Amino acid sequence: MEPRRQFHQDLETLQQDLLRMGALVEESIYKAVRALMDQDPKLAEEVLEGDDQIDRMEIEIETRSLRLIALQQPMAGDLRILGTVLKAVTDLERMADHSVDIAKVALRVNRQPWVKPLIDIPRMAHIVQGMVRDGLNAYIRRDVQMAETLATRDDEVDGLYGQIFRELLVLMLSTPTSVEQATQLLMVAQFLERIGDHATNIGEWVIYMVDGVRRDLNV
Repeated sequence: MEPRRQFHQDLETLQQDLLRMGALVEESIYKAVRALMDQDPKLAEEVLEGDDQIDRMEIEIETRSLRLIALQQPMAGDLRILGTVLKAVTDLERMADHSVDIAKVALRVNRQPWVKPLIDIPRMAHIVQGMVRDGLNAYIRRDVQMAETLATRDDEVDGLYGQIFRELLVLMLSTPTSVEQATQLLMVAQFLERIGDHATNIGEWVIYMVDGVRRDLNV
C-alpha cells in the first residue's frame, strides 16, 4: 500500500480507538456515580476492574501515535491531529482514574444512611458525562462551536461544586457526626469537578486541531 494511504488508514484506526476508549471512560463515570447513589458495591468493583483495560488502551494509543509521528513525519494538519490524540488520551485516562476514586468512595460509604439527600452530586455527574460525550463528538465532527460550549458547562459544574462545598461545610459544623461521610461526598464533588476540567481540556485540543490556535477554556 502507498505510504501516505497507509498513514491515513492507521490514523483513522487510531482515532476510532480513541473514541472507544472515550466510551469506556464515559461508562466508568456513569457506573461509579450509580454505585454511589445506589450503594451498590458490585457495580463499584466493576469500575475498579475495568480501569486496567482503560490504562492499557492509553499506553497502546500513545505508543502507536508516537510511532506514526516518528516514522511518517506527518504534515502540520495531521501532526495536530496526532498531538490532539496524545493529549486527549491522557485526559481520558485521568477521568477514568477519578471515576475509580468515586467508586472507592462508594465502597467506603456503602450501607451508611445519607447525612443529606444527594441532589447536586448526580446533577454534576449528568453534566460532566455530557461534557465527555460532547468533547468526543466535537473531535469527531471537528466542531469548534461544540468545543467552545464546554467552557460554559464547566462553569456550571464549578458553581455546583461551590454550592456542595458550602452546604457540606455548614452540615459538618452543625452536626459533627456527619463529618466522615460529608468529607467523602465533598471528595466526590471534587473528582467530578476535575473530570469536567479534563473534558474542557479536550475541547481546547479540538480547537487547536481545527484552527491551530491554543485557547484556554478553563478560565
